[in-house]
Formats: sequence, structure tokens, C-alpha cells
Amino acid sequence: MNISIQNLNKVYGNNYQALTDVNLNIEPGMFGLLGPNGAGKSTLMKILVTLLSPSTGEIMVNGMPLSKNRKEVRSMIGYLPQDFRFFAKLKTYEFLDYAASLAGITSRKERRNEVEKLLEQVGLYEVRNRYANKLSGGMKRRLGIAQAIVGDPKMVIVDEPTTGLDPEERIRFRNILTDLSQRDVIIILSTHIVGDISSTCTQMALLNEGKIGFKGSPNQFLEMSRGKVWRTHVNFDLMEEFKQKYPVITTIPDAKGYEVELIAPNSDDFEGLSIEPNLEHAYVYFMEYVAGQEKIMQP
Repeated sequence: MNISIQNLNKVYGNNYQALTDVNLNIEPGMFGLLGPNGAGKSTLMKILVTLLSPSTGEIMVNGMPLSKNRKEVRSMIGYLPQDFRFFAKLKTYEFLDYAASLAGITSRKERRNEVEKLLEQVGLYEVRNRYANKLSGGMKRRLGIAQAIVGDPKMVIVDEPTTGLDPEERIRFRNILTDLSQRDVIIILSTHIVGDISSTCTQMALLNEGKIGFKGSPNQFLEMSRGKVWRTHVNFDLMEEFKQKYPVITTIPDAKGYEVELIAPNSDDFEGLSIEPNLEHAYVYFMEYVAGQEKIMQP
């Protein structure tokens, strides 16, 4: 299984360029697409699932041009959109049964077995008779991933799946995706939440203003910020000046000021201790100091 995105561009009717020369190669496993809101992630996801057509460029799925094999490729895809919706008058198991029928499972017995398996897998079996609109936010997202994986698709594409979830539900959801990635399946996780990428993905790309700014592994992305993350102490009267000059990640007040973590190319203007970066640091470093450069950052 392979997805090759080649020189993809998308221009909307108002001449807004949503995607510019996007090139990516995606293999089985968990692939993270990271970027701020408005970066073009949802546009790219909708093109991948055939809801939109690109202005120029091509997507190859297992060597097949998506533009000429839309129906065949669509049958291989499971999709959880950002604005996942369902029929309010259906119970949880009824909605999944309906999704299974759309996926081509015509046998009632096979659908029942598939639905029960999925309900167990996403932790919704105990609430299978509850109306879907009565589920909690986290349960609704789990129902969304269940309908996305019904029929064992070869590609699962999820768009901002953990937005609005509490930490426990976010972890549960990421664990479901991680379990899925152990199969020979491509899972594309589009998100602006850095923790979703660092916890689950082996490969990633960063999309910013419609352009790919980085592609590689999360560890390689993290290396960009090594030696650029500092811990220092800032007096009360200098704090506003620091915030204007540097991206400040955390502040912990004490009697004389603040213990601060910040991102800076060097510590020439302050006494700082270099600390080990995490992916959030790398993201802030990229957006503050690298974004806007034309060259793609890649290993």
C-alpha cells in the first residue's frame, strides 16, 4: 500500500491558493499531518478522500491515478471528517449497521458480527443501545472512528480527531489508532495538536500556508530545535520585553520574577541553560524561525 502525492495544487474560485506544490510519499503505518488551523490540512484530506478535486497535480494510490480510479480508491478508504455527523434518530449499533451496509457488507449476519466487533474495539459495546446523539463527545469520536474502519479499509484518514476531547479520551482515541496501525494499513492523522503526532506517528509532515515545510520522522523534526530551547530566570520588570522578543513556552513565578522556558537561536542576550527539546518546542521553533522559507526542511 502506498500513496504518492505529486505536485498537488488547489486554488478555490476566489483565487485563494489553499495548496501549493504538495509532494508526499506515504507508506503503511501512522502518518501525521501537522499544521496550524487554516494551513490547508482539511483541503488535502478532502482531496485524498475524493470529496474535492485538485486544481493541478496527481495522487497515485498503489500506482493508480486517483483522478481516473476514484470509485475503486474510494472503496479502499475509511474517513473521519472534522465535522463528523450521524442520524440523530439512530441508536449506536443501528448507525454502525448502516455504515456497514454502505461499506458493502450485504449479509445481515456478517454486519451484526462486524458491528459487535467494532463496538468492542472502540469501547462502545455497553452503550450500543444508546441513541448516538446522547453519547458524550469522546464517545461520538469513537463512533466516528468505528464507522471509518468498518469493512477493513486499506487507508484510514482522520481529520482533527481529538479536538475538544479531554486528556483521557484523547489518549484512548490515540491508542485505538495505534492499534490499527499495526496492520498493513495507512492511517493519516491530520491535526494541529502536537501531542497527537509525538504519541502515535512514525512519519510526519508539517503543512503551513498550503506548503510542506518539513517531512520526515518526529525525531528528525525534534532535532531542528536542539540547542534552541532555554531555561532562564527573568525579573518581573523584564518579562514583557522577553515576551516581545522570544517565544515563551512556560512561566513559573517565584519571589523575584519568573522561571521561563523559551525558544531562541542562542542565549547571547540572557543567561540560559540549554534543555532537551520536545516536539512542541520544535513546532514553535519552526513556526517562529523557519516558516516562510521556501526550502523544505527534510533529512
